[in-house]
Amino acid sequence: MTSPNNTTRAILVITLAVAALALGDALIKLSSGAISLWQMFILRSALVLPVLLALMALFARSAFALRHPGWTGLRSLVLVAMWVAYYAALPHVPLSVAAAGYYTSPLFITLFGALATRSPVAPRHWLAVAIGFAGVLLILKPTASGLLAYALLPLLAAMLYAVAMLMTGTRCRGEHPLMLSAVLNVAFILAGGFAFGLLPAPTGTPAPFTAAWTALDAADWRTIAVLATAILIGSIGAAYAYQNGPPAVIGTLDFTYVGFSALWGWLIFTERPDALSSLGIALIVGAGLLAISRPAPKPAPPRT
Repeated sequence: MTSPNNTTRAILVITLAVAALALGDALIKLSSGAISLWQMFILRSALVLPVLLALMALFARSAFALRHPGWTGLRSLVLVAMWVAYYAALPHVPLSVAAAGYYTSPLFITLFGALATRSPVAPRHWLAVAIGFAGVLLILKPTASGLLAYALLPLLAAMLYAVAMLMTGTRCRGEHPLMLSAVLNVAFILAGGFAFGLLPAPTGTPAPFTAAWTALDAADWRTIAVLATAILIGSIGAAYAYQNGPPAVIGTLDFTYVGFSALWGWLIFTERPDALSSLGIALIVGAGLLAISRPAPKPAPPRT
C-alpha cells in the first residue's frame, strides 16, 4: 500500500517525466532536418548510458544482475522500433496529433492483454476502444490521403509500445528499471550503428533517416544534451512513479503528455490543431482514461 507522501512524490515525478519526454520529442521534430535520427540515437544514448551505469554502481548494485537477457533485449528492440515509427511521423504531422495517436496505447494494452491471457474484455473497455477509434478517425480524416500514411505511424508506435509494456509486466518483471533503461540505450546505439553500416550515405541533402553523420556545432550539442537529459528524466521518473504511486492515478497523469505536446507544439512550432483534430484528441484522451480507470467497488451487502 502506497503512503500519501509517496503518492505525492510520484505525482510530481510523473508530471516532470512526461513534460521532459514531450520536450525531447519536440526537439527531435525541430532538429529532424539537420541531424539524422541514427546519429541522434547514438549520441543521446552515449551520454545517457554512463550516467545510468554510475547510478547503478552507487545506488543499486543489484541492478547489474540481468535475469532475462533474451526478453530484455527483445523488449528493447521493440521499443526502438516504436520510437523509429513515432519519430518518422513527427516531421509530417503536428506534435499534438502524433501524441494523441501514440496515446491510444492503453487501448492496445487492454486488447493485447486480453488476447494474451484469453480473458474477457469488460464492456467499459470495449466502449473505450470505440471512443478511441472515433477519435482516431477524426484526426486522420481518411479523405486526406496525404496525411493518412504518416498519421498511422503513431498508431503503429502505440501497438509496439503496448507489446513492450506487456513484456515488461510479464517476462521482464524481475529486472531493475535502471537495467531496463541501460539495455534500451545500448539498443539505441546498436540500432544507430547498424543503420550506418547498412544504409547508403546520402548523395544530396541528408534526410532524417539517412545514414549521414553531421558535424555538430555548439547549438547541436546543446540539443543532444537536452535530449539525453529528457530521456534520462523520463525513463527513470516513469519507473519511479509507477513503482511508488497508485497505477490508476499515475496512468491518468501520464496522459498529460498529450497536453504538454500541444503546449510545446504551440510554443515551438505555432501548431494549432483544427476543430475536428482537437475533438479527436479529446476523445482519445477520454478513451484512454476510461481504459485505465478502475470500476467503483461494489457496496458491501447490508448486515442482517
